[in-house]
Formats: sequence, C-alpha cells, structure tokens
Amino acid sequence: MSGLYVVATPIGNISDITERAKLVLQKADIIACEDTRVTKKLLTLLNINFSQKKFITFHDHNEQQKVQEIIKLLQEGNHTIAQVSDAGSPLISDPGYKLIRTCHEQNLPFSVIPGCCALICALQLSGLPSNRFMFAGFIPNKDKARLDLFNELKNIDTTLIFYETSPRLLKTLQAASQVFGNREFSVAREISKIYEECKTGLPSELIDYYTENPPKGEIVFMIAPPDKNEVCAIDLNKILKQKMQNYPLKTAVSQVVSEYNLNKNEVYRLAIKIKDES
Repeated sequence: MSGLYVVATPIGNISDITERAKLVLQKADIIACEDTRVTKKLLTLLNINFSQKKFITFHDHNEQQKVQEIIKLLQEGNHTIAQVSDAGSPLISDPGYKLIRTCHEQNLPFSVIPGCCALICALQLSGLPSNRFMFAGFIPNKDKARLDLFNELKNIDTTLIFYETSPRLLKTLQAASQVFGNREFSVAREISKIYEECKTGLPSELIDYYTENPPKGEIVFMIAPPDKNEVCAIDLNKILKQKMQNYPLKTAVSQVVSEYNLNKNEVYRLAIKIKDES
C-alpha cells in the first residue's frame, strides 16, 4: 500500500467520507495537509488515532520546498503518504499539482481517492447547464482584476464556475452584473451542511437577497452561458480588423477563435476576405 494517495475529504457533512478514504487515512504513516489542526479534528471525528503519524504542513507558501521533502520520502519506498486539503478534493485551487507532476517524472507510485468536490456539487444544485462548464478558480479581490477576468470570460459559451469568499460576494455580484448583464447567476454555499443554500436568479434578485441576508461560509459562484442573441451580437468583422492591425493573420484568427469560442474555419474565411479587401 506504500505510495502517495490524494484523498478527498468532506466539505461539510462528515458522513460524506468514503470507506476507502478512511482506510487510507488509517494506514497512512505520513499526512500532508494545509492545516494540521483541521486535519487532526477530522481524524478525531473519524476515530482515527494519529499519535504515531507524521504531519507535513503543505500549502501555497511552502509548496516547492515540501514537494522535495515528500518526494524523498516516496523514494524510500516504505511510506504510505496521504495528501489532503482542509476540505474537498486536493489540487482544485489548492497546492499539489507540482507534486503529482514530479511523481510522473520520477515514476513514483500515486493514486487518487475520489470524493467531495465543491464545484461539482454546486453545479448540480444550481440548475444551470451542466453539459459543459469551466472552472476559473478564485475571483481576484481587486476591483480591476475582477472586471478584467470577467471581461476575458464573458464570451465563452459555457457555464462559468468560481470560488469566492462570503465578505466579497456582493462586490462580485455587482461587478458580474456590469459585464454579463441579465444572465442567470447562481450562488451555492455551506454545501452538505445544516444551512446549505443555493440561490439561482437574475443579478438584481441575488444582489437584493444577499444585501438583506449577508452570506456566511464558503461560496461557489456560477454564471449561465450567453444566449444565442448575445453571441450573435459580436461584431466579428470589427474585432478581426482590430486584431489584424496588430498581429499576423493566423495569430489574429487563433486569438478570436479562443476568446469568442467560434468556428475556426468560418473566422479564417472572414479574415482572408478582410485581407483581400484591404
């Protein structure tokens, strides 16, 4: 059983832990975690004795250093190491991918123990289209960076999913309403806990609701894809001309296709037409 195990833990209800996750946490002699206090509390609730286990604090600020430490332990070949985040599935807006990449490069054993993931649970609760979606991580806390991110993503034809903190939710709703207009928004919080809540509606409705009911807990914020009229409103001719003033034709086409999620052949034909006319 030696090797690295990436273990998903509950995001709320302790009963959401899987039997396989419990077994790995019991057998592990080393646990890499964000906050030892949080992880020890989880182990106590699961009746897992951790007095003989070694804990490695593993977070954004020490990731590079700790990756090397964990890799050395894996190279010894006789350790069972569990990596956990404070809640949910590790690596999703949490550290860890560099560790997995190094395991790939050095052919070291690792496995994933699946379980709770807040963004998937929120999408299921929201009622927004779930056949295609994009997770964009945490929303920046600076006003300009927040608007820049929303403008970058506004023309992508998919449901957008973000993580946000409750104190910043109203600012985020107001900024998103400026960029995305009257698309449906959805806010999920406290997933699988006693006060689980998911509100889906127009921006003005959610702004009014959360002004009157300041939110608490972890937030997943979602935005519906653009409707067909919104997509058709793009002035492709104008956008392409602007791009082609600054970039070679192929680069301009690639950027427009990527930014607006359009058919590459159609954009390329229009670009050729614009070039010939000029």
